[in-house]
Formats: sequence, structure tokens, C-alpha cells
Amino acid sequence: MDQNCSRGMSDTDGSCNKARKKESSLVEVQMCQSVLPCHANHQEELGAGQLLKWMDTTACLAAERHAGMACVTASMDDIQFEETVRVGQVINIKARVNRAFNTSMEVGIYVTVQEVLSGVTKRVCVAFSTFVAKPTGTHKVRKRLCQDEEMLEYSLASERRRLRLYNEEAFKNLMKDYYNLQDKGYRKPVAPVVSTELTRVESIELVLPPHANHHGNTFGGQIMAWMENVATVAASISTCRLCGYYPSLGAVDMFRFRGPSSVGDRLVFKAMVNNAFQTSVEVGVRVEAYNCEEWNEGTPRHINSASMIYYIPGCGGEKKTFPDVTYTTLDGERRFIGAVVRKRIRMARYFLYKTFSKKSVKHAEFTCVLQVGVYVHEEADKLSLKVEMKVKTTAFYAFSLLADLQLRPQWDKNYLSCEEVEKADEEETIYHIKCTTVNGSKSRDFVVLLSKRQPCKDGDPYVIALRSVTVATVPPEENSIRSEVKCAGFLVHEIGYSTCKVSYYNQVTSGVLPYVEGNIAGWSKSMEETAMSCILFLEQDLLTTQF
Repeated sequence: MDQNCSRGMSDTDGSCNKARKKESSLVEVQMCQSVLPCHANHQEELGAGQLLKWMDTTACLAAERHAGMACVTASMDDIQFEETVRVGQVINIKARVNRAFNTSMEVGIYVTVQEVLSGVTKRVCVAFSTFVAKPTGTHKVRKRLCQDEEMLEYSLASERRRLRLYNEEAFKNLMKDYYNLQDKGYRKPVAPVVSTELTRVESIELVLPPHANHHGNTFGGQIMAWMENVATVAASISTCRLCGYYPSLGAVDMFRFRGPSSVGDRLVFKAMVNNAFQTSVEVGVRVEAYNCEEWNEGTPRHINSASMIYYIPGCGGEKKTFPDVTYTTLDGERRFIGAVVRKRIRMARYFLYKTFSKKSVKHAEFTCVLQVGVYVHEEADKLSLKVEMKVKTTAFYAFSLLADLQLRPQWDKNYLSCEEVEKADEEETIYHIKCTTVNGSKSRDFVVLLSKRQPCKDGDPYVIALRSVTVATVPPEENSIRSEVKCAGFLVHEIGYSTCKVSYYNQVTSGVLPYVEGNIAGWSKSMEETAMSCILFLEQDLLTTQF
């Protein structure tokens, strides 16, 4: 687009800069709202449903202003609410088209709240909506000019779109893996405090003209507001009755509009708790639409689904937890497992984009392939991985081979080379590791200290620990990115004379993340494949040493 701007112009830079400024002013839309009692809930806090309506309105106007044609909401990505908004404060919503594709656009939404008297401004949330244009004739969505300061969001928009396209496939893969675990006896222990079936809520709304948008369809923001209302009721059943506290909506897992509805439709909202973690509970909401004929025949249209995550606000610094839930039906089991899978995908998203959550989770979730188990654990702003392997070799042999890091390129495809830099003693060695490129970026290298320890007594594991160090003799190279290993290594437990369990641990850093992001999000099995390669290497090497 910049080339088109410069073609045939003598003052290229000046003209392009003017065009960019004009484009920027056209694309961004702002809404400012004073929070009144009619916008608040019983606790005098701005209702999340009302906020979602304002956000959807602002984003739609930004999309239509850019596209020059009618646009409808296709989806809204995960939202993390960071601040509570109260009556008397002022909400400011800014929406801007980050990137336009063929017939769709990503709109970034930035929401802040301001205290009128003090003037203090805080961020409430950041969201990303996808809008689909409804062109007439040959009219197409125009590609937007991108200023230098907007290049980051422009590039990330493509990555977020890739994640959205992968989302359904990743969800199906992880669900399949978890059902395999159920079949193999890895069933999650559940304290049957309350059945999820007891939290089931159903509500109906008749779509009237005030609920329609300027295209005649039901306003997407209104549907989201109704969904939030029925989800809050379902969450309250499991918290108010058992804990004595009202839940607070903390996050929304992607709204996805599957089809339109119009004035006169009956919208049925079905909500129930899917799963409860230690500090959060997920509520699933399904929206079905009926026109008059469909209502009489009982044939609904599934037009929207979403999952909402609720927390119990801290009271006097005391941390409140949700009661455990269990399922009693096959549909309840599907929802229960689906909540675990969605939690893992959400975790992958905000770690990939470094929007670290301040919440912690109760337990690790895992998938399993044959004799390999891959565990993902998140706590505060730390993400850790654990891979367990059952190997048919002695613990000492496995320890000896894994402790020689120069052998790792033989089974780990991410290792290009590994050279010994310095040997402090028999138990401490410094290595320089060169790794492969990921997603077209530069290759990465690590300088690590390997420490190994043999068991002190029976039952103790063999230990191999890795962490990054700085060595003057190995300065950073221009053609690679010097990255960090914060805490990684192996524990090797002896199971029998010729069998052992090898556990690999890694606290993920920004340098390690590109190599494991596919596994975390569920669209790759690279870690399982590497683990299987490691098992074959350890077992094959034992066989060759016997002859």
C-alpha cells in the first residue's frame, strides 16, 4: 500500500505521512460513558454485560468506518477484566482496526476507567474482535495503511488470526487426548461437593426493535449482555449458596457468533457450571434462536456459545476458593473436560502474547501418548513443563547418557550443536548450545551450566540440572539470539533393574517459549515426538553397548 501511495508522487514521504495520519484518524473510534446507577448491578458495580454492549458498539463503528460498508460481529477473543468499575466513574473505550484481511478485520478495543475527582486512570481490559464486512457488488474491504508505531499490533493481528483458526482443531485434539486418559484410568479425582447439573439455568428473551442493530439483526452486544446475565446466575448458585459470596466475572472465553437472529426471534439462553478450579469457576452458555415456525416445531438454531470465568473477590485480604464440583451425566463430563482444555488453551494464548495473569490454578493439566506424559503447570506469572518417560534401561545408563549434553543433538531435533566450553570438575560442565530457527526468526543459542548428582541413598533420583550462565569466552553472536534457561533438567528414578522413569522439567522463558508454544496450545505434538526419540536413543544405546 505504501508503494501505491508513493507511485507517481515527487514528494513521496510527505504525502505518505499525511495519508497515514488521515488513515489513523479515520480508523479509531472513541466512546466515553459516565457510569450511572442504571448501568450497575446490586453491588453498584458496572455490569459486565453493559460494558460488553458498549465495547461491541464501538468496535463495530470502527470496523464500518474503515470498511465503508456494513459489518457484523463474528467473534470476540478472550477478555481479562483487570479493574472493577463503579457508579460515578467514567469509562473510555477506544477501538481501532489493527488489520484487514479479505472480508474480515481485527479490531482492537482498549478500555480504561477514570476517577472523576482524582483524575486517576486505570486499564479495565483489552479485547480483540473480528468483524465480517457485508460488501455490495464488487466492493472489497480496503487494506489499511500502517504507521510505524502500529506495526506491532499489525503483525500480532496475523498471529492472533492464526491462533483463532487453530483453536477448533487444538480443542478437538486436546479433548481426544483427555478422553484417552480417562480410558486408561487417569481419571481426575473429584470430591463430589455439588453436581454441575444443580447449577443449570435457562432463560428466554423476545427480540424487540430496541434490541436490533442498524442492520435489522439482533445487536451482538445485546446478546453478549444477556449471556453474561444468565452465566452470572449459574455461577451464583455454586458460590452464594455454598460460600456465601457473590462471584465476579474475571474473564470471557471467546464469543463466537454462529448465525444471525432478527426482531421477533425467541432467544433461549442455557447456562451451567462446567468446572470449578481452586480460585475460578467456568460457566458455559449456549444461545438458541427460534422464529415463530421453529418455535412451534421445536427446531432451534444454535447462534452463539461462550465460556465465562468467575472469581470470588478477596475479602479483607482473605483468599476465597470455590467448592469442588462433579458431573453426573455424559454431557456434564464433556463440559467438565472441555473446561480443562479451554483453560490450557487460554493459558497458551496469554503466555504467547505475554499478557500474564495474576491468578493461579489449582492443578496441572496433562496429555499422554503411549509411555510419555506431558504436563503443563501455571502459577502466578510462571509457566512450567514436565515430561515423564518410562525407559527400558537402567537408571545409571540413562543418567550417564543424558548428563553428556553433547549427545543431545542425536535425539533432540531442536539442537543444532552442543559444545563443551569449560569443565569445572566431574560434576559441573558449561556448554554452548545452538538451536534451530522458529517461525522464520533468527536461531537461538544458550550458554548453560550442567550440574549432575548421583543418589545419596536408596530411593533418591539421579539429578541433572541446567541453568544459564555468562561466560566471557562465549560472547553473543550477531546472527543468533542469546536466550536464557532459567531452571531445567532431568530426574531419573529407578523402577527396576532394567527400567527407569525419566522426568524432564523446564521453567519456560521467552527464549524457550517458541519451541514449545505449539504443544501448550494443543496444535503440535513436538514434545511427545522428542520424548519418544529420547526413549529410542536411550534404549538403543543400551543395546549397542551390550555387544
